[in-house]
Amino acid sequence: MANPKQPVVRMSSITKHFLDVTANKNITFNLYPGEICALLGENGAGKTTLMNILFGYYTCDEGEIFIKEEKVNLSAPKDAISRGVGMIHQHFALVPSQTVLENIIIGADSGKGIFLDLKSARQELLQLQERFGLQIDPDARVWTLSVGEQQKVEILKALYREVDILIMDEPTAVLAPAEISDLFSTLRSLVKEGQSVVFISHKLNEVMDISDRIVVLRAGQVVAEKKTADTNTRELASFMVGRDLLEIIEKKTLNAGQPVLEIEKLDALNDKKLLALKSLNLVVRQNEILGLAGISGNGQKELSEVLFGIREPIGGLIKIDGGRLKFGNPAAIIKSKIGRIPEDRIDTGLLMDLTVEENLILENHSSSEFHRYGLMKSRKIHQFSEDLISAYDIMTAGRDAVTKSLSGGNLQKVMLARELAGRPKAIVASQPTRGLDVGAMEYIHQRILQERERGAGILLISEDLDEIFALSDRIAVLFEGAIMGEAHGEEASREQIGLWMSGVKK
Repeated sequence: MANPKQPVVRMSSITKHFLDVTANKNITFNLYPGEICALLGENGAGKTTLMNILFGYYTCDEGEIFIKEEKVNLSAPKDAISRGVGMIHQHFALVPSQTVLENIIIGADSGKGIFLDLKSARQELLQLQERFGLQIDPDARVWTLSVGEQQKVEILKALYREVDILIMDEPTAVLAPAEISDLFSTLRSLVKEGQSVVFISHKLNEVMDISDRIVVLRAGQVVAEKKTADTNTRELASFMVGRDLLEIIEKKTLNAGQPVLEIEKLDALNDKKLLALKSLNLVVRQNEILGLAGISGNGQKELSEVLFGIREPIGGLIKIDGGRLKFGNPAAIIKSKIGRIPEDRIDTGLLMDLTVEENLILENHSSSEFHRYGLMKSRKIHQFSEDLISAYDIMTAGRDAVTKSLSGGNLQKVMLARELAGRPKAIVASQPTRGLDVGAMEYIHQRILQERERGAGILLISEDLDEIFALSDRIAVLFEGAIMGEAHGEEASREQIGLWMSGVKK
């Protein structure tokens, strides 16, 4: 066991450049045996780069790394894993065509010689699932899984390798309250045995609950290091963004109006041809936010895809402002004045190789506003895109910048700007702040509330209970494709919502 007075990880004067950009500048970071150290920072602050250096994805340009008091040169993740360092990534490193079990054992010692012992590997995986409460079909193909389910595979993949230094990047994003509590209990048990955890999270309440010490990065440098007992969420948020944030979300009291989104007896299959939505009924009205809570994999993905026109249901109907929605036709859905904010902004929401301007006009480029006699109205398009870039404070080199050059928060702003520019009557926002820092989250939340005040009806699909409770006028819980329960936002209790999410009616 490592000396508890000596860091189990010591990163000294770490500097990393990407061309003209300095991602990490002279960072010193220590991790001690038996502690949970939270690493905070906005998107682009350098925390992922720093942890990728510790995990061997990148090499630092300057500085030294010591693991268990031994100086190391980490040229690949296998070097880090061999020294007991594991990392659960926010952006997954999975093979879509392979099964859950096959992904978990890739690169691990799971047999003798050239032969794999899949029976033993499966048994070990099932034991891990039981121990950590991360249930998932070992034989499921990764491409059929939701984003949240894929994150569970990444967690299991790290645990399978028996690491004693664990880097966790947003590990609770898809867990119900009871599961988060179980995970935290497990982490506390691990650190009591001398293991160490780096916990990266944008959820400040979680950080305050689980960590012993907190390191805050901003613009590639350490700006604060605090014992958790000596700080609070407001101070941490200010360290992260360099300014004071709103302490609470101020939501005006509004009376709900006429229904703008009506879902009646909706049935839909998932990618495995199993029933994912079961006679689902929901109504969203003007001037209100209906928060749809639930653990990942309970039909949220299928519901949003039906509403976005990329999955056809097998029964039921949907009305937008009284008019029946045409299924399986994204163009018709756009014309019906529904704003679509998918959970995966990179793969589904935007075309990353196009420019910012091209993404901003993507859904209405052929309209008479931008198109006439086969020619694009360039001046009109330029003005439109520049106005949106300014109005939504999109940090970009310009309207002609390639979209993939933007940070996560700015990608989300591009998608919001495009969808809200048409003043939609109904908005479906699926995981709108997943993976965003507190500054970007604050901005997105304020924009959603502005749309509510304008008169839009908003269906907020989120696995973040803090977000659900902060924004929603009503809360419904989706479990195994059906509504388990519904409550008014002011009357709802976290305990009851948590029970519904776990399938417990009373």
